[in-house]
Amino acid sequence: MSVPQPIHETPPPEARIMEMFLAPLLVQALHAAAALGIADLLKDGPRDSDDLAASCGAHAPSLYRIMRALAASGIFAEVSPGRFALNPVAATLRSDVPGSMRGMAIWCGCKAHWNPLSDVLHSARTGKPAFDHVFGGGPFGYFEQDKETGAIFNQAMSSFSSSLVPAAVEAYDFSQFGCIADIAGGHGVALSTVLAAHPATCGILFDLPHVVAGAPAVLQAKGVAERCQVVHGDFFNSVPEGADAYMMKHIIHDWDDERASTILRNCRTASKPGGKLLLIEMVVPSGSDGALPKLLDLEMLLIPGGLERTEEQYAKLFESSGFRLTRIVPTKSPVSVIEAEAV
Repeated sequence: MSVPQPIHETPPPEARIMEMFLAPLLVQALHAAAALGIADLLKDGPRDSDDLAASCGAHAPSLYRIMRALAASGIFAEVSPGRFALNPVAATLRSDVPGSMRGMAIWCGCKAHWNPLSDVLHSARTGKPAFDHVFGGGPFGYFEQDKETGAIFNQAMSSFSSSLVPAAVEAYDFSQFGCIADIAGGHGVALSTVLAAHPATCGILFDLPHVVAGAPAVLQAKGVAERCQVVHGDFFNSVPEGADAYMMKHIIHDWDDERASTILRNCRTASKPGGKLLLIEMVVPSGSDGALPKLLDLEMLLIPGGLERTEEQYAKLFESSGFRLTRIVPTKSPVSVIEAEAV
């Protein structure tokens, strides 16, 4: 007897919303595949799910069901029954490719990211971050206490930088600056990418002590260590003086306007006259467009208590902090380079 084939029509609204209800399972399946290193195991060609399970220490029937669901969702390809291969989407989960999303997939499925997402109603009712409600404090203090989760988060942010910063370097002329300070620059992935593209530019990498501890290896690997000074401190107190431009990638969106203004005022205090501020961030469009920045805005609401901003909101924030919005430079990625000048 032949297996009945589905009728391929546009899914009814009830089916579409059911897929959305089940979307969290897709995130957790991605998390599992990333944590098990499945994409790395497939880089040399297709393999059977039993073979994959033996290589990564998984339960074979369960891994097959996870892989089957991912392939049906467009992540990996089931090239024959029980046999899987990389496709362009799954290839981004390899740990050895530029812009690898493996770290982000691991972060998005771990409890520090996942548990607050179940408490959207708390944020909707109170305007307060769900993370604080779930864990009893903010995420950055949590990462400092839980070193393993902090390392997962930092790796995710580094991989995210690797996927976005090259587009910013292509779109914006960083060569005009003799010295760029990357404020809250993490392990230095963004700054090292900029410096590698512009050999005449030097840099200052600034972040908390336990964060920049992971930077020297990154800077050395990029060949820019001799041109980059690593400084630790707290941007709520002060930032290093004397740079021609102060750069922040996905930092200001972590904070509400009051705390963001404090950070920016400290950058203004440290800036030279006419110095530049460069934010690498998404800009929220008007109307119904722009699902990605608007969904990321919900994450900012739930976890750090920040927000994604519109062009008008950035202009107002800069004005309150001693800067003037000069232009927004789009890139081939979802982020833009938002340029402001010290006034």
